Amino acid sequence: EPDVTIVSRLKDMEVFEGDDVTFQCQVSHENARDVEWKLQDVALQNNEMNEISVEKGKIHKLTLRKVTEQDIGTITFRVGPHTSRA
Repeated sequence: EPDVTIVSRLKDMEVFEGDDVTFQCQVSHENARDVEWKLQDVALQNNEMNEISVEKGKIHKLTLRKVTEQDIGTITFRVGPHTSRA
């Protein structure tokens, strides 16, 4: 299985409380396994507040809905041994 690397990294975002914010990371291969999103070292799951999706097989997206002050912090995207933070 080829080593999946991060092609385009996360970008820092500033949003207003109550808005949605989307982070995206592009990886080198489609159908990457061992992918994880974290906020302040807490793993995020796909639910009504966090939308985790993949577009075109390589663009991994995380949308945080109606952010609050508690959502301030570092977002981490990890694929295998590679990470990107914003």
